[in-house]
Amino acid sequence: MKLRGHRIELLTGLLLHDVTMAGLQELRFPEEKPLLRGLDATELENSDTFLLAEDTDWKEHDIETPYGLLHVVIRGSPKGNRPAILTYHDVGLNHKLCFNTFFNFEDMQEITKHFVVCHVDAPGQQVGASQFPQGYQFPSMEQLAAMLPSVVQHFGFKYVIGIGVGAGAYVLAKFALIFPDLVEGLVLMNIDPNGKGWIDWAATKLSGLTSTLPDTVLSHLFSQEELMNNAELVQSYRQQIGNVVNQANLQLFWNMYNSRRDLDINRPGTAPNARTLRCPVMLVVGDNAPAEDGVVECNSKLDPTTTTFLKMADSGGLPQVTQPGKLTEAFKYFLQGMGYIAYLKDRRLSGGAVPSASMTRLARSRTASLTSASSVEGSRPQACTHSESSDGLGQVNHTMEVSC
Repeated sequence: MKLRGHRIELLTGLLLHDVTMAGLQELRFPEEKPLLRGLDATELENSDTFLLAEDTDWKEHDIETPYGLLHVVIRGSPKGNRPAILTYHDVGLNHKLCFNTFFNFEDMQEITKHFVVCHVDAPGQQVGASQFPQGYQFPSMEQLAAMLPSVVQHFGFKYVIGIGVGAGAYVLAKFALIFPDLVEGLVLMNIDPNGKGWIDWAATKLSGLTSTLPDTVLSHLFSQEELMNNAELVQSYRQQIGNVVNQANLQLFWNMYNSRRDLDINRPGTAPNARTLRCPVMLVVGDNAPAEDGVVECNSKLDPTTTTFLKMADSGGLPQVTQPGKLTEAFKYFLQGMGYIAYLKDRRLSGGAVPSASMTRLARSRTASLTSASSVEGSRPQACTHSESSDGLGQVNHTMEVSC
């Protein structure tokens, strides 16, 4: 039975509107307080954008790989058969600038305490990195992906759930294509699956001649509207990019990212021997983000039964910074769709773990019936690809726009 004209919305505030479908009454779930509060630019600039007090248990490692050392920051240790959460940042940033706001968000911490978390910094992009010697050959995007199995092996991870932004999303997607058995799921923000054409290449070269490197990178991270109207946030990132990331190393990473090839994926059945990402994928992009067109095209090339497309309102080019609560809520749905975190503690109740009603409801609309006995300590859950049939809805195409 087909679903027509249906729309899924995540709304913040005192009411969370769940799924509205023909024959189903709109459900409302009261919240004690809004979950989806982001950081404004003043908070971002005045806070320690790097490691906060909660981050004292993070441990730094330099991992030897076939293409050089890789700086990694990890919290926790492998827990049963649960995957590790592995992140990869965008060009111009490092794991702190890219992910601290998101991973320090209260509800995200409630999730990550159940997993080991591993942040990967691209070569030479971490805080305090030494400048590469003259003549150093920065790894290609394919080689950056090929460095990650060394991290997985070093820490004894069985598989990972990747969270990548921009260039980091491209690296994780390439990693999943080359080593599919190591990847349980992917959250890809602002991914562009296409290589640069000659016109794009010329425009990038011209921009490099007329703008400073931080300003050039800012045009990759933020839309023109944000650059004009969100001066405080943009200025904060301009200072951080210019002062924290080694500029010579950043130039090498920037050049390599702009020399990338097409990701070479196609939706199954659309081309002979088509290959695509085999794991569940959540694509994320902010409205008016510079990467919007690329993410839409990537969505068209993925398997519709395992892909969710999340377009976030009022989030711009860095949704994990401007809307960490919305992204956390979506990440909960994504994890539960794979069978993880079947029960979450509800802070509105005095004790005990209870099912999260709003989370379960949206997950049911997108995935197969969740295994009631599924727990994070059990065997590796299989990705679900159909809607629960108890509501008489039949199969649901996972590729949908979820506005929030």
